Amino acid sequence: METRSLPVPDGLAGERVDAALAKLLGFSRNFAAEVAQGGGVTLDGVVLGKSDRMTAGAWLEVSWQPKEEPAIIPVVIPDLTVVYDDDDIIVIDKPVGVAAHPSVGWDGPTVLGALAGAGYRISTSGASERAGIVHRLDAGTSGLMVVAKSERAYTELKRAFHDREVSKIYHAVVQGHPDPLTGTIDAPIGRHPSSSWKFAVTSDGKDSVTHYETLEAFPAASLLEVTLETGRTHQIRVHMAAQRHPCVGDTMYGADPKLSARLGLTRQWLHAMRLGFRHPASGEQVEFSSAYPTDLQHALDVLRG
Repeated sequence: METRSLPVPDGLAGERVDAALAKLLGFSRNFAAEVAQGGGVTLDGVVLGKSDRMTAGAWLEVSWQPKEEPAIIPVVIPDLTVVYDDDDIIVIDKPVGVAAHPSVGWDGPTVLGALAGAGYRISTSGASERAGIVHRLDAGTSGLMVVAKSERAYTELKRAFHDREVSKIYHAVVQGHPDPLTGTIDAPIGRHPSSSWKFAVTSDGKDSVTHYETLEAFPAASLLEVTLETGRTHQIRVHMAAQRHPCVGDTMYGADPKLSARLGLTRQWLHAMRLGFRHPASGEQVEFSSAYPTDLQHALDVLRG
């Protein structure tokens, strides 16, 4: 068991417990929430929950059992395609069912495991279980990802993603017909107030901006092209669900299971189609594209009749 005792810094006044612990002790938000839910956080002797707020100057005590970092397990994933590869970066087309990196609670395949299994050497920058990862796709989302192979690539790509210099374009099939057909959703995203594994539009969330354009309309759904300014976890899924147009197949965020079954979908219809950025070594603009995988194309064909 590890413990820390200290006064709450002024800069964390009013912060949620899970967010404050993440900043103060370097925890992930999920782990910070687990510590709080387990009764491991007290403020002036009062036990706090994950969504309680910090008070500047109050005495904070945190106790937790350290977790072993999940290991990168080499694995062969035939459906994971290498789109581009050089000394600095590797761009892959990620299939559904593959997470970006190992994490607590995930025992399925990962991008890093697949690259290790294929003999690729990835940057050692970042946490050991996330080495080289500069952005992520949900396990249930397919499409393009870039992974850093060199230290300079990791540093430059992290900066480019942070500074919103990367072009990230997705295609999504959502229920119904967004009104207007083309628009921008500017709404902060944070942890769902009643679920530790979901996200939601919240007043105290992080700045999140999604642009969309309707490409094709069907009786029950619409095919959208979505451009992200920010890269929050589940951003497209949360923003579209908040507009009452969840991604088809995304039962976590309210999709109609009957429509999902009719289309043969077992995951959200969401695909990272295009990815563009300045190459971290040459400085030249590069762009990569991906085709729809079989399950998404089948669902689209059914919608088209």
